[in-house]
Amino acid sequence: GVGKTTLIQKVSQALKSSGVPIDGFYTQEVREGGRRTGFDVVTLSGNRGPLSRVSPSSDSSSRREYRVGQYVVDLVSFEQLVLPMLRNVNHGGDTEKRICVIDEIGKMELFSQAFIQAVRQTLAGSGTVVLGTIPIPKGKPLDLVEEIRSRKDVKVFNVS
Repeated sequence: GVGKTTLIQKVSQALKSSGVPIDGFYTQEVREGGRRTGFDVVTLSGNRGPLSRVSPSSDSSSRREYRVGQYVVDLVSFEQLVLPMLRNVNHGGDTEKRICVIDEIGKMELFSQAFIQAVRQTLAGSGTVVLGTIPIPKGKPLDLVEEIRSRKDVKVFNVS
């Protein structure tokens, strides 16, 4: 709630309008009647789908549920939107520097093993600059987040 996504959106717009090749996604709050009911994934190319929705805790379905607090994560929707875009970024030639926006690498997104793999591949690629958001550690550290934070080629800015 400090404005990480707003900052990402403004930077993305500025880069896009300067003609910089940029792709990626951000997460956006979904509100109904003044209260937050979940989050959507929005790709910079304009696709949108649910990342998570509020779900009553009594709703115990038989399939595996990925939960963060009151939110149930829609892993299928998230992966369908984000993975093709990341694979596309990773398979671009190294001839032009590209920017990949990843907002955010957090608890909900990290339920996806395929996403973790794709993020690692993107960071390993020499032709791509990643503009991403990671959470400040609260409680148990998230492995990939700490791995990213401690990389020599990563510059972390605290947004407040």
